[in-house]
Amino acid sequence: MNVSKTASSCAVLSLLVGLSLPSAAAIAAPVATADPRISEIAYTLETDFIEIAADPGTDISGWTFGSVTRGGSVQAQENTVTAPENTTVGDSGAVAIDVPITNSVKAGSAADGEYGSSAFVIADDGELIDFQQIGGVVDGKGVTGTKNVFTPAPVIGQEAEPTGATAAGGQSIQLAGDIWKSAAPTPNALPDGDDGNGGGDDGEKPEGLTPIADIQGTGDSSPLQGKTVTTRGVITAAYPEGGLNGYYIQTPGTGGADAAKDAASDGIFVYSPDTVADISIDDHVEVTGTVSEHYGQTQITVSASGLKAVDEPAEAVKPVEDAFPTGDEQRESLEGMLLQPSEPLTVADNYNTNTYGEVVLATGEGTLDQPTDVHRPGTPEAKALEAENLDREVVLDDGATVNFLKTDKDVPLPYLGQEDPVRVGAQANFTSPVVLGFDHEKWRFQPTTRLTGDNAEAVQPTSFTDTRTEAPEAVGGQVSLASFNVLNYFTTTGDQLDGCQYYDDRDGNHITVRGGCDARGAANAESLRRQETKIVTAIDKLDASVVSLMEIENSAAFGKDRDSALKALVQRLNEAAGTQKWDFVDSPAAVPADEDVIRTALIYQPAEVAPQNESTILDDQDAFSNAREPLSQAFAPKDGTGEVEKDKTFVTISNHFKSKGSGEGPGNEDSGDGQGASNADRVKQAEALVDFAGDRQNAAGSDYVYLLGDFNSYTQEDPMQVFYEAGYKDVAAEKTVESTYVYGSRTGSLDHVLALDTAAGADSAANAQSTGTEAALPSSGFDAITGADVWNINSVEALALEYSRFNYNAADLFAPDQFRASDHDPVLIGLFDEDSDDGGMDDAADEGSEDADGSDEAGSIGGDDSAGDDADGTNVGSDSDSADSDSASNASSSASGEGGSGSEAGGNLPRTGIDPTMMMAIAAGLMAIGASVVIIVRRRRLS
Repeated sequence: MNVSKTASSCAVLSLLVGLSLPSAAAIAAPVATADPRISEIAYTLETDFIEIAADPGTDISGWTFGSVTRGGSVQAQENTVTAPENTTVGDSGAVAIDVPITNSVKAGSAADGEYGSSAFVIADDGELIDFQQIGGVVDGKGVTGTKNVFTPAPVIGQEAEPTGATAAGGQSIQLAGDIWKSAAPTPNALPDGDDGNGGGDDGEKPEGLTPIADIQGTGDSSPLQGKTVTTRGVITAAYPEGGLNGYYIQTPGTGGADAAKDAASDGIFVYSPDTVADISIDDHVEVTGTVSEHYGQTQITVSASGLKAVDEPAEAVKPVEDAFPTGDEQRESLEGMLLQPSEPLTVADNYNTNTYGEVVLATGEGTLDQPTDVHRPGTPEAKALEAENLDREVVLDDGATVNFLKTDKDVPLPYLGQEDPVRVGAQANFTSPVVLGFDHEKWRFQPTTRLTGDNAEAVQPTSFTDTRTEAPEAVGGQVSLASFNVLNYFTTTGDQLDGCQYYDDRDGNHITVRGGCDARGAANAESLRRQETKIVTAIDKLDASVVSLMEIENSAAFGKDRDSALKALVQRLNEAAGTQKWDFVDSPAAVPADEDVIRTALIYQPAEVAPQNESTILDDQDAFSNAREPLSQAFAPKDGTGEVEKDKTFVTISNHFKSKGSGEGPGNEDSGDGQGASNADRVKQAEALVDFAGDRQNAAGSDYVYLLGDFNSYTQEDPMQVFYEAGYKDVAAEKTVESTYVYGSRTGSLDHVLALDTAAGADSAANAQSTGTEAALPSSGFDAITGADVWNINSVEALALEYSRFNYNAADLFAPDQFRASDHDPVLIGLFDEDSDDGGMDDAADEGSEDADGSDEAGSIGGDDSAGDDADGTNVGSDSDSADSDSASNASSSASGEGGSGSEAGGNLPRTGIDPTMMMAIAAGLMAIGASVVIIVRRRRLS
């Protein structure tokens, strides 16, 4: 399209020459509209325009109308127009502004397929009124506003709403009811039959009453769309506040045990801002209005004259009390009806509780596993698991549509509280009925009226089990290792630098840095102190001998000593302990020339371990130019007298691989197999780390090698296979059923402790030190492990509890404890049995006690453990990039040659299985020294 205009021609459009369009006066004036919105976009005409619908008389002087390209930016200055002074909406309820629309609709991978330019309107006070995309997929991903010299600030970072409509030749796309369609242009006038409130009446009105079930039908949309109907029902839920602007009605006497699965629903939503304040729950009413589908939910739009009270009594509606079904077909039969699930559901995500008051629940057993944490990426098994995840999801909503980060900040958040946490993995038990709704591609449980923190005692329909623990599980051992992500711990706060931009609390106080400078953490000393309190509490209760840290400030980036922030954190830890309990590993003399502003680090307890030799950083710019370089340090345990046991020297390497959020170069694009972007770079980093670890192993003369940290790779992804093939085992995957991260309602582990599992033998570095009658040392790093735990204090907790969300909402959710100190959970392992060094005899005995299929024999005691779940969203601010378990094994599915040998390190084992503890009493007389008891304790995953 070739468009050439001057600014003076970009005014209110009153006539499109040569198109024989109807005049505004020829179209009947509609009733008053609701909030202003874009109602028509013309982009294939000789003259382009954007029309908005608003109340007649609305002054839009100074409002900005414009369009962005399919890439999200405003192409040129002429693509935005400011409405002249004294521009008002006429009696028609619509006004069109002449503005060039950039680009045409193209086919491509962005924005769910067909995508194109997008139109926006900004009020004179800077508020983004509407942002609509030509084409795309309704309810799908929209074009995101991109910064450039011409793009207005209110558009940057915002996502357009796909209309799903494109214009035929000579036509425009226009909003009729809730649906965009192509039709002859009607500038300055709403489409015939649009009442400005999302209605639309084709004039047909069936005689008498239409049962709700006939309106709903048995399909996924109403067979009476666009028709005017009259029906009756009992009001079961009402939302006069919070944005839903309507109520649910249900046919009298329906529900309960008599509700037939797969039949048409007897409930429906009534969208009626004009009448919602005039009704009460349990009223018997008759409504007349137009049927439509709104984001997938059938509704009737009712005006002020469309509501009538029914005097005759109505039989009470009964909630459907049964297990909530999986599958859209059975759920469709309950849409709009009152129900009370009879079985508990599992919390799968609480990230959006902080924003939209939503809690994602999962039907069936356990949370929703990240498919690539359980199966190899791109396999049929991984795809089947994700399909099952989608089928199990349902959102527990709050009866409102508000965004608590933008509006209603003075209304306490629903569901969340300090005393009653809502944690991923907890059970949700329904204590009162809810209504089943559907919106934005998700089934939703709506409370019967808007829920807030103020009315929770009366309105909240669920209770949640408290799964918190004050300390990790005991892992045994002489010493212990842990990984801990400290969530961008920066002692260089934003107020010490120029140019920083901030996330502010509801009073306008700066809390965290959002950009504009190199700092990434707290905005000021007060906010830093809150962050430190949580981190210090968590590390102190973790109480590991050695802790690998990720996301700590590289102070050299700010002209300070490289270890300055690390030293400050250790000082805070010692202040809290009341003694010099902690120390840190000094940076080596040789450090990479070009480092990130965050780094890895190691801290330790001098009373328990002693560093051996100098630390070393892997300086490989080819592999780690976009990640944090690994840091290695060898340690030796101290015995009860404080003597250093050098024969138990072990090597630790702290890691933080490239994130999944972006990538450049071959193999780094997001291929859609679940591994995200930069997968090839993470594979390269894994290969470099294996070589580095081998070098450090030889330098220490020890087979006790441990790789710790955030690998930004789920358990079955390609980078992890590099480690498994090199002889490393994923300790948490082998010895626990827990995970470290939650993203997009999926649970999995991005954080790992990998232990070298060399073959036991007399010539191994560790065993070579055992002579004579001395008990043999463990044969390898994995064999030395006495226990493991993933301490779920961060990923499963609500984002609203982070220091970064302090005073974002009227609810005071910050607490000086360990919960939500970060977004990743720490992994803790114990090393070296204090009672005996059996040289791997446990391993041999346990292998002999297993059946041929790999399961423990019937003599074991203990029960099955259920599996746990997962760059960020999500995530805003400091959240990192983007795993529930499945009962099926993929033991032979990997192209990398996974088999059943122990050296495969769980590379093809699912993150689920039986977790037995076996006790065997060996009869007296078997050993010359008399009766003895050998207790074999081993946690094993079964394929």
